[in-house]
Amino acid sequence: MTTQVIILNGGSSAGKSGIVRCLQDVLPAPWLAFGIDSLVDALPAKLRGTDGGIEFAADGAVQVGTDFRALEAAWMEGVAATARAGARVVVDDVFLGGAASQQRWQKALDGLDVLWVGVRCAPEVAAAREIARGDRAQGMASGQADVVHEGVSYDLEVDTTHTESLVCARAIAARVR
Repeated sequence: MTTQVIILNGGSSAGKSGIVRCLQDVLPAPWLAFGIDSLVDALPAKLRGTDGGIEFAADGAVQVGTDFRALEAAWMEGVAATARAGARVVVDDVFLGGAASQQRWQKALDGLDVLWVGVRCAPEVAAAREIARGDRAQGMASGQADVVHEGVSYDLEVDTTHTESLVCARAIAARVR
């Protein structure tokens, strides 16, 4: 079976987006990229900072509510439909719920050939990247670095602490069928 979907999971500032861009360059066929940040950006303003939406605390903690989960489920189904329609898809996500987040994706992607990739980065390195980015609440990267991987099963793991995105992308591409 041919790989139809690549799911990258890692904490904030772990280097997922850079890997996605490199994957799109090194993979021989065209791949569409979808990321959780795009979903968050697409939310109506009233779902930011509300009990039902998504809330980013000053310390970097992230809380999600039922309205967000409903829209996230629809988004996941849309990504899966895109893959079922014949496009190859790479997803950049942050499994705030660890294994439960992976289970939601597994349900949406049922029947598709998926490559599950964990993207790790030492918390102190991710925190330094977070500061350099300037678009995240400080504490998000270190708070998510390990928790997003709890109970998650991967086909492959990469670590961006000392490895460039292109090297990680080549390792992932070597596993794509």
